[in-house]
Amino acid sequence: MSEKKDSSVDKKWLYCPGCGNKLPPIQNLKFCINCGLNLSSYQPNLTSQSIQPIQYGIEKLSIEELLEANDKQLWGISASIGLPILAFIIMSFLGAGILIFIALANLNLNYLEELATNTYFVVISSLLELLFILIPVVYVGKYLKRPKLNDRLMLLGFTTKGYKKIEILKEVLIGLGFAFIGILSVFGVTLIMELILFNNDVMSAGEVDAMIANTDALGLFFLVLVMLLVIGTSEELLFRGFMQKGLVRSKLGEKWGIFITAIIFTMIHLVTYIVALMFGEISLGIFTASFISAFFPYLTISLLLGWLFRWRGENLIAVMITHGAYDAILFILAFLLYNVV
Repeated sequence: MSEKKDSSVDKKWLYCPGCGNKLPPIQNLKFCINCGLNLSSYQPNLTSQSIQPIQYGIEKLSIEELLEANDKQLWGISASIGLPILAFIIMSFLGAGILIFIALANLNLNYLEELATNTYFVVISSLLELLFILIPVVYVGKYLKRPKLNDRLMLLGFTTKGYKKIEILKEVLIGLGFAFIGILSVFGVTLIMELILFNNDVMSAGEVDAMIANTDALGLFFLVLVMLLVIGTSEELLFRGFMQKGLVRSKLGEKWGIFITAIIFTMIHLVTYIVALMFGEISLGIFTASFISAFFPYLTISLLLGWLFRWRGENLIAVMITHGAYDAILFILAFLLYNVV
């Protein structure tokens, strides 16, 4: 007499009824290799009350869940790092393309340097940093059940929802206070680096010096305005709201997420030194001294912004104000130094 076969073992599952992952084509597979479900004894319950749809792909969040998603893992490490770098590359190519086009139109390549130090051109070209807002805002829509603009910005930390007027004022004051803390911290680190380097020759910020020295009060006003409304907002939304948020919620955790974001933020602001070395405009010795003297001040302000973002519950109000006010105050001080003192 032939033995009775166990029909449950012979049952062929293409996808695991528990986790939904595709199963390998193995004969008499008894357990799911992904979740460990016992396929040989699994009996589906088909009552309407117990049917639970299996969710595939990215988990989408509702507007209510956004406010309680402080520890939920979102976009991965590759997206957190890759998209901001891609945004920076696109912005850089667009900016360089505009410069070259204008120079060629004037049949004078020497016009590039003059244009690069023109205050009003710098103000207009700074609008390209709006790409730093566009790319993450578009990308995070896939994580939302209703990908409206307000929801996208909320997921990135750019929102006043749930804040009373007095609380918004508090965030503004915290942002302004940390702008001055940032200036004092960066000044201290810069002084230490100069002492360590024994005043060795470094690459001066010639273009910035020339721009500030030749600007007027109206030009300074527009520079301050663009720092507050464009630079601080766009860079913080991209680097803290998108990159740091993604890294901190990944397996890297809080400390590494903040540190890696600060390193990348710093390196992106030092590309000018690397380009100057590549094109032979400075020697390796001057590049090394210049890079080191600028690296640690940038890292200091970036770590401060990263810590502030986490302290404020991943809300960007105070962080954006700190960044924008920090840049604006530096331009004002430089203007006073070159044009008044």
